[in-house]
Amino acid sequence: MTWRWEPWIASAIGVALVTAAAATARNPVFQGADPHAMMIDDEMWIFPTGGPGGSWAADRFGAFSSRDLRTWTSRGVILRRDQIRWIGDDGAKAHFLWAPGVATRDGKWYLYYSVGPQNPTPSRIGVAVADAPQGPYRDSGRPLVTGGRQANGQFEAIDPMAFVDPRSGKAYLYAGGSAGARLRVWELGRDMVSLAREVPVDQPPNFTEGAFMHERDGVYYLSYSHGHWDRPDYSVHYATARSPIGPWRYRGEILKSDASHQGPGHHSFVRTPAGDWLIIYHRWDQRSGTGPLKGERQVAIDRVRYGTDGSIAPIAMTDGDDAPMLPRIGRRRE
Repeated sequence: MTWRWEPWIASAIGVALVTAAAATARNPVFQGADPHAMMIDDEMWIFPTGGPGGSWAADRFGAFSSRDLRTWTSRGVILRRDQIRWIGDDGAKAHFLWAPGVATRDGKWYLYYSVGPQNPTPSRIGVAVADAPQGPYRDSGRPLVTGGRQANGQFEAIDPMAFVDPRSGKAYLYAGGSAGARLRVWELGRDMVSLAREVPVDQPPNFTEGAFMHERDGVYYLSYSHGHWDRPDYSVHYATARSPIGPWRYRGEILKSDASHQGPGHHSFVRTPAGDWLIIYHRWDQRSGTGPLKGERQVAIDRVRYGTDGSIAPIAMTDGDDAPMLPRIGRRRE
């Protein structure tokens, strides 16, 4: 997700994430953006930009969890901007945190995150480590990836997503965004806080930002956002491959604006304990228009259905009690 400085954003800087014991919601789940979601011990965790009580608290990250997708518990602040010692090394007057991605390996938890602005200084990606998903996370001490103008064009170092391949055991970092709209992939070192090598990949059609990787039945799904983050053309597209690094077969658009919800994107796919799949994403809950969209984005959760050929059916956005619940998703599949 690309950050742009606007007056309404300035008024939201410094708004603290709510730390109340719990919040209850249907669809949309809560206010926030860029949700990275995963199942941890049969509980859904969401790591967003912002969260309940004030989106765009751009100086910290929090986490939220639920066992039923109705009642959400705050896990508190997991990393603050003032804990990142290198953040001011670029000399920029202000810095913002957004688009977290979380991975786990060998009993440790890794929080990958974007640091803006992109201009006039390059955007950067950092990583922090913890012993538990709720932290506290300890920053690695240096940026993992730096954006800016490269030999083959502009690269915006945002929207990191780490994927540990269940088949090979290799870990990959996917990143890239609007400036240049270029996807880059690296194999991570075993320590998960260093880069072993960059992996050349083809650019998937209609890629803008927000890459996510998941694997199902031996098929690797690269999904990503297309369009402008604050306009109705923001949408989710996907491609498939037989490996996590391609080559990609473009499969089309699966999530787009409708009459009541605009600009859905920056998403995660999650497999439930029952064996079903969900998509967690952000959207604006307002009628169609030309944009730019105003107000706060909302996190929502909807069902994903796959065809016998491995394709993903177009996703219908739901409201209220039409949203999925964990106990009602389906019976466990062996």
